[in-house]
Amino acid sequence: MLGKKEEIPQNTETIFLEIEGMTCDHCAVSIERLLEKKNGILTKKVSFENSKGEIAFNPDHISKEEIIQSINQTPTYRSKEVNKNGLVKSKTTQFDLIIIGGGSAAFSAAIKANELGLTTLMVNAGLDFGGTCVNVGCLPSKTLIRAAETVYHASHSNFAGIKPKGADIDFAQVIKDKIQLVKTLQQKKYMDVVSDFTNLQLLEGWAEFVDDKTIFVNGKDKYSAIKFIIATGATTNVPDIEGLKDIGYLTNTSLFDLEEQPQSITIMGAGYIGLEIAMAYNRLGTKVRIIEFTDRVLRTQTPDISEEIEMHMKNEGIEILPNFRAVKFEKLGNDTIIHCKCPDGSFTKIIEPDKVVVASGTKPNTKKLGLDKIGLQLTKSGHIQVNELMETNLQNMYAVGDVANTPAFVYTAAFEGKIAVENAFTGSELKSDYSSLPWVVFTDPQIAGAGLDEAQAAAQNIPFEVSKLSLDNVPRSQAAYDTRGFIKLIRNTETDKLIGARIVAPEGGELIQQLSMAIKYGITVKELAESFYPYLTLGEGIKLAAITFGKDVSKLSCCAS
Repeated sequence: MLGKKEEIPQNTETIFLEIEGMTCDHCAVSIERLLEKKNGILTKKVSFENSKGEIAFNPDHISKEEIIQSINQTPTYRSKEVNKNGLVKSKTTQFDLIIIGGGSAAFSAAIKANELGLTTLMVNAGLDFGGTCVNVGCLPSKTLIRAAETVYHASHSNFAGIKPKGADIDFAQVIKDKIQLVKTLQQKKYMDVVSDFTNLQLLEGWAEFVDDKTIFVNGKDKYSAIKFIIATGATTNVPDIEGLKDIGYLTNTSLFDLEEQPQSITIMGAGYIGLEIAMAYNRLGTKVRIIEFTDRVLRTQTPDISEEIEMHMKNEGIEILPNFRAVKFEKLGNDTIIHCKCPDGSFTKIIEPDKVVVASGTKPNTKKLGLDKIGLQLTKSGHIQVNELMETNLQNMYAVGDVANTPAFVYTAAFEGKIAVENAFTGSELKSDYSSLPWVVFTDPQIAGAGLDEAQAAAQNIPFEVSKLSLDNVPRSQAAYDTRGFIKLIRNTETDKLIGARIVAPEGGELIQQLSMAIKYGITVKELAESFYPYLTLGEGIKLAAITFGKDVSKLSCCAS
C-alpha cells in the first residue's frame, strides 16, 4: 500500500523498518496514516505481508529516531531499523567475534558462535549472503547440469529398441526456475537459519582492517572484536590479456543469469568449472568451444582421466583446443576475435560470434581488506596461510573457506568455519584432515576421487599398485548399455590398505563416499573384495576393481569372487 505521492526534495533520506504487531492490511494502513501526520514524511510504504516499512523523509524536519519512536509509542506496534534487505542495522561496535564474509564458512561459524553464546558481527560484501555455492556456484550449476541431462536423455538412447523424440526447451524458463530456487534456498538455508540469533548482527559492506582488533566498514563505521574469522571466499581469476576487459566477457556469475540462450560460447579454461559449463550448455543446444592453454583438460588429474572425459565431450560435439594460448581479444562488429598462439608456435584467429566465458580458475578475495596493515601471512598464490587448526600467523585471526590455503569445497568451508570458532573460543584443537577428502566433477560421466592418485603416491615415495577396471566389466553398466568410464583403485603394497581412488562413470560421484571412508579407516583391498555388494549396482564395480588386483575379472562368473 502506498501513501499519497509528493514531490521528493533533494534533501531526502529513506529508512527501512521491520514492524512487529501487525495482524492485517488495516494495521499497515493505520501506520501509514500515523506517519502521514508527521512533518517531514515524504512517502511511506508499509506491508503487513512482509512486516516491513519503507519511509522517505526530509532529515531537516524529522529524524530516523523520531520515526521509529512514533510507531513504538503505539500500544500495538514495534519497529526497528533494518537495511533494504531486511537485515538489522548494527548499533553495537564491540563483539566477541567478527566474521568477514557471508558464505557457507561464515554461516557455519555464526551457527557455532551462537551455540557458544558469543556476540558476533558478520560483515558481507560482493555476493549476497550465502556466498558462492548457493548464489553462483554449486546450486545454479548443478541445476543447469540436471536440466541439460534431461534434454540429453530425451534425445539419446542406449537401447536400439527405444527412439526418443527430443525435448522442447524453454531456456528462459529454465533460468527463471534456477533463479527462484536460488532465492528460496538462500532464504531458507541461510537467512532463516540465523533469523532468531539474538547475539548475531548482519551488516552489508566492505570490511578493512585498521589494526588486528579493529575494522572499518565502508570506510566509516568502526567495529572491534576479540577474534576475527576471514571467510571472504574466492572469485574468477581473470587473466591479464590484451583486450579481454573490453569485449564483455562472462564468468559463471553472469553466465548463469542469461535468460536468452547464447547460440555459441567459447570457454577460456578446461578445469572443472569450464568442463561443467561446457557439457551443460552444449546439451541445452549452445555450440561450445573450449580453449585450454595446457596440453589437456582437467590438468590436475592423471592423463587417463583427461583422455577419457575429453573423448566423451568430443563425441557430444564439443570442440576442444589444447595448447592454445589466447594473446589478444578484439571486437569486430558482433564478433569477438581471439588471437591465439597454436601448439606449433604459429598464430591463428578464432572467431566467436556470441559469448566468451572466462573459467580460468579462481583467486582468493584478499584485496582491499587491509591485510598488509596487520601483517597477515599469505601464500604465493595469495591465499591466507593457515594451519590444521585454521589459525593464521596472528593469534586472534583465523581464515576459512576458499580464501584460505585449503581445499576449495563448500563442505570443507563449512567444516572449517565450525572448528575455527571452537578452536578460537573453547581451547579445542580440532584439526582439518583432508587425506581422504572426497570430491566430484559433475560432467557426464562424472569424475570423482578420494585420497591419492598414482602420481601423488609416487611423489610421496609410497609403495603402491593400481587396479583399473573399465565399466564394460560391471554388470550394472552392461545392463544399462552405458559402459563409459572406469574405476581405479590405488593400494599400498606393504599394507594392502586403500590409499586412493578415481572414478569416471555415470553417477560415479555416488560411489566415492564409500571409498573415502575406506581410506579414512584403513580398510584393505582384501576386505573390499570380500565384502557384500548388491548385484547389478554400480557399487559392485568397487568389489570387481578390488578383485582385479589379483584376478582377471573377465574370467569370473556373475557374483563370483
